[in-house]
Amino acid sequence: MTDINPTDLSAEDILDDADERRARLDRAGDLWMADAEGRSFARDQGLRQALRSDIETGRDWARERAVLARARIEEKPLKATVYALGVGVLIGLLLRR
Repeated sequence: MTDINPTDLSAEDILDDADERRARLDRAGDLWMADAEGRSFARDQGLRQALRSDIETGRDWARERAVLARARIEEKPLKATVYALGVGVLIGLLLRR
């Protein structure tokens, strides 16, 4: 069984583990940002063309999600109605405050 409060654990061990996790997260974030920057601000395209491309990608994503939502609503209309009613009640309660 794992000891919840190990006595042989030092502050340096905790800091080393946190530094390692932070470094891994930093590297993953850097890769993600570099990929997004490469797609958004491609050097062979102008800024306007890159923006248009991003907008079109967003529209395609929204269209796909709308088709998926419609299909799920058609499959189970009662369940979708209950969810919509619940969301409406929650929004009404939040706006009433």
